[in-house]
Amino acid sequence: MSTISEDTDPSAIRAVARPATAAPQQVRVTFNRLELNLILNLYGRMVADGEWRDYAIDFLKDRAVFSVFRRASEVPIYRIEKDPRLARKQGMYSVIAATGLILRRGHELERVLLVIDRKLAVV
Repeated sequence: MSTISEDTDPSAIRAVARPATAAPQQVRVTFNRLELNLILNLYGRMVADGEWRDYAIDFLKDRAVFSVFRRASEVPIYRIEKDPRLARKQGMYSVIAATGLILRRGHELERVLLVIDRKLAVV
């Protein structure tokens, strides 16, 4: 037989049974809407030129990574990373080549993306 009276709210009992300190959610670094707009505009131009074909977005707890692929089965040719720990140092945005070489790092994403943006290239 239960020791709960008819006047007791069952949800209150369940709330007491749960631990008071719930595990905090892990904060993940993400790209905001403006950053994604800049990156996806560049991606769209490169897809239209036939240079890029696929991408992947990873939101990790210490950084956000947008990887660009020539083909889906290959390693990324470029990685655009946002690492807030570097915001006061070299800048939180960086473009990294397939070899791991950091092509450009800075505080403004638009300027960092110029290293791979070919629209201004002289032909």
